[in-house]
Amino acid sequence: MTQLCPFLMSPAFDPRPWGTLDLSAIYPNHKFNERIGEAWLTGDNCAVSNGPFAKRTLADLSKEFASELVGTAAHDPQRFPLLLKFLFPEEKLSVQVHPDDETAQRFGEPWGKNECWYVAHAKPGSQVALGLKPGVTRAQFEQSIHEKRAEELLNWINVYQGEMIYVAGGTVHTLGPGAVIVETQQQSDTTYRLYDYGRPRPLHLERGLASVKERVASGKVIRPAPVAINGGKNRRSSMIAAPYFTVDLFELKAPQDFSTVVESVKDESGKTSVQILVAVEGCGVVEAQGRDPVMLAKGDAVVIPAALGAFRVRPQWAVEFLKACVPGAAVPEPATRL
Repeated sequence: MTQLCPFLMSPAFDPRPWGTLDLSAIYPNHKFNERIGEAWLTGDNCAVSNGPFAKRTLADLSKEFASELVGTAAHDPQRFPLLLKFLFPEEKLSVQVHPDDETAQRFGEPWGKNECWYVAHAKPGSQVALGLKPGVTRAQFEQSIHEKRAEELLNWINVYQGEMIYVAGGTVHTLGPGAVIVETQQQSDTTYRLYDYGRPRPLHLERGLASVKERVASGKVIRPAPVAINGGKNRRSSMIAAPYFTVDLFELKAPQDFSTVVESVKDESGKTSVQILVAVEGCGVVEAQGRDPVMLAKGDAVVIPAALGAFRVRPQWAVEFLKACVPGAAVPEPATRL
């Protein structure tokens, strides 16, 4: 029997010039003296805070336990596959792009960076920019950067709480202020900054422009209605199924059983994946047989190693959380709209 257990992760708060001092929407008991833009939950250097593996990083544990931790569906058995984090923009992020796998490998990176954004909170008027306006070419966009008007050529859309947005590699994008985002992405920090409103930070125009795609599959995910489970006591919303990750939203008022075996009608091989739970409302307890229970409260992330198989989430009154994992079979890009 594996010695692994559910990991409660320590959030790594990352200062950014576009961040905020007020993270109370997610972390009401934390006070900050500098503007925090991101709270990393499952990055390579993020550390476990509970049990016998406390203070050890996911990168270290992935190398030691390989598929016992990350599962058999992961592309690299010794690399934690998914990075999840909260984003807290109070000002606009830089206009940026992440390469897709093919472009990243040309630059010597192991893979690119596809991601998705769940809108956990949004003030009225919150917007993101996703891709170029229809008909805009890469050359026109490059010229707009030099003329300091790049924002004019971006496709700005309003966002609302509860939406899921897919951001394929090669998509020019940025976040405006007013929303709190849960980002799920390939385990990569490859970001090329294209335009930064005059902030004194370097740009990465050569690689960034080489990564830009004029047409992308990015947009708001079209998804089915929530499904009642466990006799109608709980609800599951399939937020996104994409080539590198699947994310579901669960609303529990009664205990619910889960498995690390990947659910897929296209895959009968019984592949497994690490499961990542991120609480966005309420609190609950994560239980696995023979292991100490772990509290899951708003802002927390709990990592369920693939080798554990079965686990349960027991709400304390009610809990709402995202569950992310690696798909066990080839999944096309999701259907989206702008």
